[in-house]
Amino acid sequence: MSVLVVGSVALDYLETPFGVMEQALGGSATFCSVAASYLTSDVRFVGIVGADFPQKHIDFLTKRGIDLLGLVREAEGKTFSWGGKYHDDMNTRDTLYTELGVFEHFHPVIPDAWKQSDFVLLGNIHPSLQMEVLEQIEQPKLVVCDTMNLWINISQKDLKKVLKRVDVLILNDEEARMLTDQRNLITAGNMLLRMGPRVAVIKKGEHGAVLMTRDTYFASPAFPLETVKDPTGAGDTFAGAFVGWLARTGDVSTANMRKAVVYGSVLASFCVEEFSIDGIRALGEEHIAERFSMFRKITTF
Repeated sequence: MSVLVVGSVALDYLETPFGVMEQALGGSATFCSVAASYLTSDVRFVGIVGADFPQKHIDFLTKRGIDLLGLVREAEGKTFSWGGKYHDDMNTRDTLYTELGVFEHFHPVIPDAWKQSDFVLLGNIHPSLQMEVLEQIEQPKLVVCDTMNLWINISQKDLKKVLKRVDVLILNDEEARMLTDQRNLITAGNMLLRMGPRVAVIKKGEHGAVLMTRDTYFASPAFPLETVKDPTGAGDTFAGAFVGWLARTGDVSTANMRKAVVYGSVLASFCVEEFSIDGIRALGEEHIAERFSMFRKITTF
């Protein structure tokens, strides 16, 4: 089944205790699409880049089988760019700069052939842009929405309008607490469900993720890693793999969403082991299957 991904595309500056990377391929749509492409074959990419966007990145995305019909390439202007520096514990970071470039005036246009996409993944972009996407699509099987603390702070009213129209909300524990003004994650999760989504997935970084519905609760650990080089894009990778598995199976039951959470954690674990997209640039099916199997072993008792 098809997966429509809408989000940002970026050329980032990354600085962590393990090194520095400039002009790194990033953005929510990029990580989401690449992750989803490992689990399903029909991934549709909607975003915008500037004249400075390297052709090698276009070639990479195309080679992954991602359909770029919805990618706008402006003849002038620069690609969205973000610079970040991570602290030694890798859980906190400083934003060094944010340059919107052509993304400042981006309004997603869904190609007519894609308006009946089966699965829609609203990447981490302004809620007003997410709503523009929802206004263009027709009867999707499932809509999944990601968000971040910035939108909760400056556009909470718009975000809550979006939440009334989505099936699954994915966010991290800090964001869940911010949006609900609750410290307890169970209480926060139940409040999120009352905002509209029937499923809430709360990511807890190195402590895994939880999936909640109105009558079920599922917790998954994170994969144990010795080295984390760059956490950038891990959340987007999780979301892309989550939707990718659902699209691959066509099954949106709660039971299958539990597997989707694990696949999200598996792909995210590969992502953080290298800079930028490099951790998920060239995975084989056997790598994913092996790590999924290891997840089974560490969670069985």
